[in-house]
Amino acid sequence: MEHPFAQYIQTLGKGKRGSKDLTLQDAEQAMSMILSGQADPAQLGAFLMLMRVKEETAEELAGFVRAARASIAAPKNLAHVDLDWSSYAGKRRQLPWLVLSALLLASHGVKVLMHGASGAAGRINVADALQALGINTASSVADASNSIQQANFAFIPLGVLSPELQRILDMKSLLGLRSPAHTIVRMLNPFAAPASIIGIFHPGYDETHQQASMILQDSSMAVFKGEGGEAERNPDANCVVRMARAGALMDEEWPAMFSSRHMKDESMDLSRLSAMWHGKTDDEYGKAAILGTTAIALRTMGRANDIASAEKEAARMWDNRDIAYLDRIKN
Repeated sequence: MEHPFAQYIQTLGKGKRGSKDLTLQDAEQAMSMILSGQADPAQLGAFLMLMRVKEETAEELAGFVRAARASIAAPKNLAHVDLDWSSYAGKRRQLPWLVLSALLLASHGVKVLMHGASGAAGRINVADALQALGINTASSVADASNSIQQANFAFIPLGVLSPELQRILDMKSLLGLRSPAHTIVRMLNPFAAPASIIGIFHPGYDETHQQASMILQDSSMAVFKGEGGEAERNPDANCVVRMARAGALMDEEWPAMFSSRHMKDESMDLSRLSAMWHGKTDDEYGKAAILGTTAIALRTMGRANDIASAEKEAARMWDNRDIAYLDRIKN
């Protein structure tokens, strides 16, 4: 008898004339089977690469995300989260200033959950930055919930949230290509926060995320091409922020904050993050990245009515940041 998962490979792989996109329902069912171990390893490899060649549609992505969200075993009475922040790329040209943006928001009462995985070799990821700052990553969903309740901030690794999705991400070194899993994990939003921000690198995926968010009826989501593929505003370039909010699509162009580009950070010294927070050093690019990213987050959460007011509020928050906050949430 034919394997139940074979139908999805057939749909995708019948050649130029016979292949079709998966429906929303079929995508959800296919990913549910994958995450529950019902697909053979050979089928999984074939499925991932067929999807990679054609690229996932918004409907397929929405179905995949539904299945992924349903697969995460979340305990009851989770802490409320205001902002979900995915981090799956890693940085190699500039420090991960987005960490200070997230902590700035948390220090002002915004409950932030970050989740992510290690980026490619040679990249610095959020977990590396938190370790340098002396901040623990969560060892379980319950641990993340407790951290949010106590400090308004938590970072949980994907391997803790979903070992199976982490395993699929790790297949990149075996297959040589990214897979739909790299797109899915950015939309996990495991605590069902009313707002989320997503960073992408590859062109076109911003619109796919935006449309998938509409299908999923997420409250408010913003996606943009961030520095290195992270959800971090690059102050040297114009930034198109695509939002899906309350059933409507909206695009905003955030202008570059500098007239000329900054050079690559050759040192990538993570100790500068703490020094920047404590006012012991000044970094023109870093401060602009922190404020610019914070402004996008404020706009996504509906805490600013336009770009100018979002940037003004971000600057006010930075000038009035609680310096001691960083020390209070250390290990």
